[in-house]
Amino acid sequence: MIVIPAIDLKEGRCVRLEQGLMDKDTVYSDDPAGQALSWQEQGGELLHIVDLDGAFAGVPRNRDAIRSIIEAVSIPTELGGGIRDLATIETYLELGVSRVILGTVAKENPALVAEACRLFSGRIVVGIDARDGLVAVRGWADVTEKRATELAREMEDYGVEAIIYTDIARDGMMQGPNIEATRQLAEAISIPVIASGGVSSLDDIVRLMAVEHAGISGVITGKAIYTGSLSLREAVALTRRAS
Repeated sequence: MIVIPAIDLKEGRCVRLEQGLMDKDTVYSDDPAGQALSWQEQGGELLHIVDLDGAFAGVPRNRDAIRSIIEAVSIPTELGGGIRDLATIETYLELGVSRVILGTVAKENPALVAEACRLFSGRIVVGIDARDGLVAVRGWADVTEKRATELAREMEDYGVEAIIYTDIARDGMMQGPNIEATRQLAEAISIPVIASGGVSSLDDIVRLMAVEHAGISGVITGKAIYTGSLSLREAVALTRRAS
């Protein structure tokens, strides 16, 4: 299991939201590229980037900041937020993004996910955001009737590389990840699952490592490493020792 630092972009700056609410944001840096480089220097092996404005608008909004990040770091990157057609996927992959995260479109246009997996094999990840086990879409603004595990099984059949599972109620709240729900999702499918939302301490990393065998390949952390309640360097060292 690897620790994946996050950069959430809003209007070109690094921010963190509480429970996905755009009006509850905290700005942590005006220099996304510099922040990305810092996470790499502290041991990050993969960088998780989210275009928050894009997620709500449905079209890319922070392309310049994303380009600056990719040019600054040498580690792989994954990017999500507002990516809802094949042309946008191709543009970002050509820009240098290692893999693209599809969210809303996975629920609303699964055929596009299937086609993307065919065209860009190994480079498509699906982000499943859930509240009380139900899938949320459009920047978490709308909660559907579809269960997260059901959508995950469908995406596995299409050939996605991994699933990123976020419990919205925990995200940005520093209350610890929903380990049980993440474990259940990982056990329901055979492709890797990346945990996201609520990581607040080294203890949370330890508890996730205890269920790593279920198929959890990574954990995304954002607010905790920005505030200092979790040291990225220590978390990376812990997971590397375990491997």
